[in-house]
Amino acid sequence: MIEVEVHQQLRAFLREQGKPYWSHHLTMARLVARALRLGRSALMQTDALSRYHGRYRLSYLVPVLMWQEPVIVVATEAVQQRLLMVEIPQLRTCIQTSKAIRTGDRFPDPAFQGLLLTTPESWLSDRLYQQGRFPAGIPTIFDGVDDLEAWAFAQLTTHIQPVDWDELMLACPSHTDIIRDARVQLTKSIFQRPANPYECCLLELFEQKVLAALFQDLRRSDSPSDDVALPAVWSRFGDTFQLDNQLLWADISRRQGQFSLHCGPVTVAAALAPLWSQQSVILIGGALDVDAEATVYRQRLGLDDLTCLKFTPDRQDELIQLYLPERLPMPNTPEFQWALIREMHSLLRVSSGMNGLTVLLVDDVPLKAQVGSVLASEFGSRVQVERTCLEEKGILVTGWAFWRQHQSVLPAPHLLAIATLPIPSLENPLVAGRVAYYKHLRQDWFRLYLLPEALAELQRAIAPVRDHQGIVALLDSRVVHRNYGQQVLTALHPVARLNYLDPSLFPQPDYSVLD
Repeated sequence: MIEVEVHQQLRAFLREQGKPYWSHHLTMARLVARALRLGRSALMQTDALSRYHGRYRLSYLVPVLMWQEPVIVVATEAVQQRLLMVEIPQLRTCIQTSKAIRTGDRFPDPAFQGLLLTTPESWLSDRLYQQGRFPAGIPTIFDGVDDLEAWAFAQLTTHIQPVDWDELMLACPSHTDIIRDARVQLTKSIFQRPANPYECCLLELFEQKVLAALFQDLRRSDSPSDDVALPAVWSRFGDTFQLDNQLLWADISRRQGQFSLHCGPVTVAAALAPLWSQQSVILIGGALDVDAEATVYRQRLGLDDLTCLKFTPDRQDELIQLYLPERLPMPNTPEFQWALIREMHSLLRVSSGMNGLTVLLVDDVPLKAQVGSVLASEFGSRVQVERTCLEEKGILVTGWAFWRQHQSVLPAPHLLAIATLPIPSLENPLVAGRVAYYKHLRQDWFRLYLLPEALAELQRAIAPVRDHQGIVALLDSRVVHRNYGQQVLTALHPVARLNYLDPSLFPQPDYSVLD
């Protein structure tokens, strides 16, 4: 069976390389081979650090290259380049295979028996809109499904930009006055909203009625000669706008006096569910779900019956020290702000002798600026707020979004201090819209939406710290006092937890070598 051949070939390759490799390579490779042979779908959770480095990829490449039939691998362009330039050439020095490898946004031809690499955008757009570029029935491996929900949401969301209004008036000259009036009404109503840090707002009932009336007028024809051919973006937006359970919102640029409209599904499960039965799929990700069966993740992605497996992190190599003080004020109290600054100040003082980067994660915009200012008054130019040009012993004060975007190019921090859990804020209109949807269905919106988002973000954020078994300071006392705190600690496993600052955690430089 292919499982045996894959096991032997991969084991020989790993021995020949003579390097420490991921401990679950052989197990995962056999499971991927079995899924290909049986045509059964599978969901595999590696761990956040393996996802961060992509070190699990040999485990699916070996069975894919040895499988005698066509396979599609869906991965971002960056991952594809890594596969083509590093992993696949390494494997081919040891594993004899003649499997053809292609990249592209469509299947080459019906006779192709090789490996096709394509992007999530290409595959999802083909399946969601039935474009026929990828035939059904070909086993498909998704690499990095931590972002699958976001990829699908992006594909299902339609947009109206400011320039599209001018295009609409050019395409429908007989309706120019109606279009202009609708735009004026929307502009006046949207810009009367109070400003918020997210620079967006959900459309209220009045604004939705203005849009509905506009589309009704555009599509009304008294005779065949009056038919209106709407521009593609408007036609698609109008079709999406009519669907149930849609988020309709506006991004606002107050300085330019413009807005853009967006319409996307509250959840992507209903749209994705029909896709999974068209072929067997192997979904591989890191921080997907605390549960080995990935119950919540599968519900949100419309996944039904499939084999689920979660690999345990290596405690010896991935253990981090977790400093979790128990007496800090709650984040929603007035006392939290200065208590947080004092705690971060203490962390920087006690770790001042350590080399390497220190990262302070503070997502609240005013508090982030204040923390940066207060710390810079003592530690000087070492402190930077959301900058990538840092000193050797730099201190980076940043929000979650900036850290997620740049953590792969910044040095792995020896100390990561987290002000609050990354629970999506209800002040964000899009978050509030999704929560309202769950409330309408009488579902547990915190357990099904907010908490999974926070845990996934948290695990990805601390992955670089595990590289050298660094220190994470979690300064959100809700972990101690709320009933979901145990789920947070489970997601952070493996950790050695401390509730006090142990100076031995921060080794000081040895100056005796200079004597």
